[in-house]
Amino acid sequence: MSWLPTLRAIWGPKGQQVMIPTPRQPYKRYGLGTVNYHTGETVVLFRRRKRRIEVAELLQTLVDKHPTGTIFVALDNANTHQDDEVEAVLRAAAGRLILLYLPTYSPWLNPIEMLWRHFRREVTHCELFESVKTLLVAAQAFFDRYNQIPDKILSIIGSNTA
Repeated sequence: MSWLPTLRAIWGPKGQQVMIPTPRQPYKRYGLGTVNYHTGETVVLFRRRKRRIEVAELLQTLVDKHPTGTIFVALDNANTHQDDEVEAVLRAAAGRLILLYLPTYSPWLNPIEMLWRHFRREVTHCELFESVKTLLVAAQAFFDRYNQIPDKILSIIGSNTA
């Protein structure tokens, strides 16, 4: 998520350009998230960086949240998803965490991508927040709100269980 607003087509008075203010620097925060394809539950972390250690933290959060059973996680082939930190979480999970790597350049196969698109439309498009902190508050509020209505999430991600 960038503090700079994502710009989309917007209605305005005829002959006048709509002005969207922007901050001085494009401060960023990264959202790392998962969505349960069957229940609609999300787990999302917002961090300053999106490195291997943050991916490992997300996977560990999933293992901690679901102490029993097997957890399947679909990932793209980003280099941050494959390294020692991620392998350490896999080994510690003792076979309960299974990573399924999706083909390169195929975001339509990853359900969380559909939810991120919906998130951007609802939260960040054409919106300038006072600070990165208020952006993060709005982002967390989106996921907190949608976790209360998992059927809506299932509908957004195209789950057949919806």
